[in-house]
Amino acid sequence: MNAIYTAEALATGAGRNGRARTTDGHVDLQLATPKALGGSGNGANPEQLFAAGYAACFHSALQMVAKQAKAALGNSSVGAKVGIRPNDQGGFALEVALEVVIPALPHDQAQALADTAHQVCPYSNATRGNIDVTIIVSDD
Repeated sequence: MNAIYTAEALATGAGRNGRARTTDGHVDLQLATPKALGGSGNGANPEQLFAAGYAACFHSALQMVAKQAKAALGNSSVGAKVGIRPNDQGGFALEVALEVVIPALPHDQAQALADTAHQVCPYSNATRGNIDVTIIVSDD
């Protein structure tokens, strides 16, 4: 494998109730289990980090495919909702809903760009077939 970029982070403490920090120090977060899972909620959690990363990565992929298609995205955005739920094997699974907003384009064209971005986004490629990902193109 010849990665063109590698991010490195270390989690310490008690997992969801510890600390996560990248080696360059740009990310340095206190972690806490969300209240919905019985924790204090007084810190970031892995699902929030995944949501932020997926939204940013997908938006970048969307910009790339729009540029290739010579389409102007205008004031576009991508929001990510990452849910955690029990699976059927006694563990847990994630589910993702991505909301893509491209107000400058007709819905059909925005949907086509979002579908293409889903094929090239590294997060989409990593999760495909492993977790449920729903792409919602919203007009506002």
